[in-house]
Amino acid sequence: MKLTFLCLGTMGYPMAGHLAAAGHDVTVYNRTTARAERWVGEHAGRVAGSPADAVHDAEVVFVCTGNDDDLRSIVLGESQVLAAMAPGSILVDHTTVSAEIAREIHAAGKANDIGFLDAPVSGGQAGAENGQLTVMVGGDAAVFERAAPLIDLYARKALLMGPSGAGQLTKMVNQICIAGLLEGLSEGLAFAKRAGLDAALAVEVISKGAAQSWQMDNRAATMLEGRFDFGFAVDWMCKDLGIALAEADRIGADLPVAALVDRFYAELQGRGAGRHDTSSLITRLP
Repeated sequence: MKLTFLCLGTMGYPMAGHLAAAGHDVTVYNRTTARAERWVGEHAGRVAGSPADAVHDAEVVFVCTGNDDDLRSIVLGESQVLAAMAPGSILVDHTTVSAEIAREIHAAGKANDIGFLDAPVSGGQAGAENGQLTVMVGGDAAVFERAAPLIDLYARKALLMGPSGAGQLTKMVNQICIAGLLEGLSEGLAFAKRAGLDAALAVEVISKGAAQSWQMDNRAATMLEGRFDFGFAVDWMCKDLGIALAEADRIGADLPVAALVDRFYAELQGRGAGRHDTSSLITRLP
């Protein structure tokens, strides 16, 4: 298939690579042209000079950018991606953004006979590189059915959660849960050290019981070592929790723990630790 991937960041770069490795004809665009050229050097394909040029003949277009404003600018604003896409094509957005903009783009796409899926991902850089992402999708079932075989090339699980916006709402649930897990893990590890325990040994035993989690399995050891360079940054989590808390206000949901952890992450940003990964919550604790 003729595919396009817009924005080759930490996640997009390897995701686009999986599409190319499966034999698809992939055109890429990135604001930093050198990064797009490096991708083509590794995977073949074509570098486009603009987003509109990249998408005009694509059957499916993927985008993975930063936030609502970035996505709106690329899809609906000055880059005019939606206007340049061919009728009958599909736009798959892997950015974590608000459900509101997902619904806005879905409606605009429908008016132009373009399918749209909001499809945020979880699994971090390692998940993208290994083709093991979890993808939460909102949109029309027929559109998802067409795009699913492509998404499956870099996902271990992709599930249609409901109509437009449902993918983004599910990602909010994901981030709310992660925030609480990481704060609990941070407090538990700090307590173990303060109590004079061998914290690594404590993790070894409790990880075989009800306290076990992905965060414990993958981050406890590095948290104890003071290593916080694993991809998903505090800055990104603050953005994601901000989206979730705004949605909670809109629908009347109470998120006391998420709001508290959001303040803790803001504290880390204030210390200049915004690029540390999210497990750096433990550095707040004595």
